[in-house]
Amino acid sequence: MRLHVHSVVSDLEKSIAFYSNLFAAPPTKRETDYAKWMLEDPRVNFAISSRKSGEFGIGHLGIQADTPSELSTLEARARAAAGDVLKEKNTSCCYARSDKAWATDPDGVRWEQFFTHGDGDALANRPGAEVPAGDPAATRCCA
Repeated sequence: MRLHVHSVVSDLEKSIAFYSNLFAAPPTKRETDYAKWMLEDPRVNFAISSRKSGEFGIGHLGIQADTPSELSTLEARARAAAGDVLKEKNTSCCYARSDKAWATDPDGVRWEQFFTHGDGDALANRPGAEVPAGDPAATRCCA
């Protein structure tokens, strides 16, 4: 498993330069509105996406599963912690195809449990989401 951090930034190029220096590595994936570092030490999936206005900083936290079985374990933990989870199957988000389970902690921090099984073609596109009515996370994806 790998820790996941997604931050929303106001200036993608400046942030890419900052994090590339901080991590001593270029992004492993880069798009016009997104960059990701898959680091081994520490074992983290650190992603940033750009937004011109609104709230900047940590968008959400998560745990990336290495196998579908690990995702099932993580989903069960999320359900035990939060009660309800938002499940997504074969969704395209952050330029990847993934299955996900979202939970929210008592202070409103969103946690994403996910298994990535391919490349996606958009920052946010959620056709496989099972979205509870009125869920504010339903329109945000991971950005």
